[in-house]
Amino acid sequence: MARDLVWLAGETSGDFIASLVLPQVAHRYPDEKMYGIGGDRMIAAGLDAWHHSRALSVRGYVEVIKKLPSLLKLRSEMKRRVAQLAPRAFIGVDAPDFNLAIEEYLRREGIKTIHFVCPSIWAWRPERIHQIKRAVDHMLLIFPFEKKLMDEAGIESTYIGHPLAREIPMEPDKDAAREKLGIDPTGPVFAVLPGSRQAEVAWCGPHFFGACEKVLEFDKRSLFLVPAADRARESQIKEVLKNFPKAQAVTRIIASDSHTVMQASDAVLVASGTATLEAALFKRPMVVGYAMPGLTGILMQKKGIIDFVSLPNILAGERLVPELLQYYCRAETLAYALWREYERRNDARLMDRFTQMHESLLRDTPQLAADAIAQVCGQ
Repeated sequence: MARDLVWLAGETSGDFIASLVLPQVAHRYPDEKMYGIGGDRMIAAGLDAWHHSRALSVRGYVEVIKKLPSLLKLRSEMKRRVAQLAPRAFIGVDAPDFNLAIEEYLRREGIKTIHFVCPSIWAWRPERIHQIKRAVDHMLLIFPFEKKLMDEAGIESTYIGHPLAREIPMEPDKDAAREKLGIDPTGPVFAVLPGSRQAEVAWCGPHFFGACEKVLEFDKRSLFLVPAADRARESQIKEVLKNFPKAQAVTRIIASDSHTVMQASDAVLVASGTATLEAALFKRPMVVGYAMPGLTGILMQKKGIIDFVSLPNILAGERLVPELLQYYCRAETLAYALWREYERRNDARLMDRFTQMHESLLRDTPQLAADAIAQVCGQ
């Protein structure tokens, strides 16, 4: 009898990661359905979606409060629906604030739970390890240092590598990316990524595009490439750019292709998040910026336990790339930092560190994840 599996990814990055693994799992269970919540990539990979992942897309404490009623309703629905279906397993992908509560409930109901992407307990909220132990039968890890933490807590886990390390070439071809985008620049090319969410573009966008205008004072030939996650973000980016006409005149918005944009660039201005790791894997010098509502920033800062927020710095264990956050995330400061990083574009030490990072994350992630899931689910 078919038992089916349920997936739940609430972020763009989770949708991407799960979309690589889902086909491998579906191949092992050809007569079973893959249900749940996911984005466009998971749906294209075969997910029978109950809801789109954008229903969960929120940022920070203050923003969550505004959407709390709808989020609680959706979480209750998922608990009930999955419990009634009684699948082989529930696979929560990232989104720990949402997924762990569901997993804890389902595990008590006798349903196997797998969590894909360990919550960043090594960066903030270490007390969450206790909930993970109650909620998760098996954790799929994307960073090698996490295995020791899980072993010490007595949580079954498998290090599967980071899927981006397989997707991004070890030696990116800048010229090929520029040819694909149809650009033949005479000056510097900067990738500008103010975020994939509405709130990120609203808070980071003005500072980032203000920085672009300042960079034009350093070299008026500068070109800015801005990837837009979807049509809504593209429209929003265009609205923000209207306030920066000099930058607007030399900016190209690229639909849903952040990888080609980074590969074509000399340096990257990027909002904190998974995109910082992507920039490192593309071996591009970067400046990490982030701005958010003041109360959200204060609350998150109080929960932090390490000195860095960007993945390249966390993985390196040192300030490999500059981080300009909150009050330091201002146009002029960003611009000067970005220009310094542009001048580091041929820094051999920086490139070596990025290459070492890439090699440490490179594994056959889809196969390893599918093997671990099958071990938990049974044949």
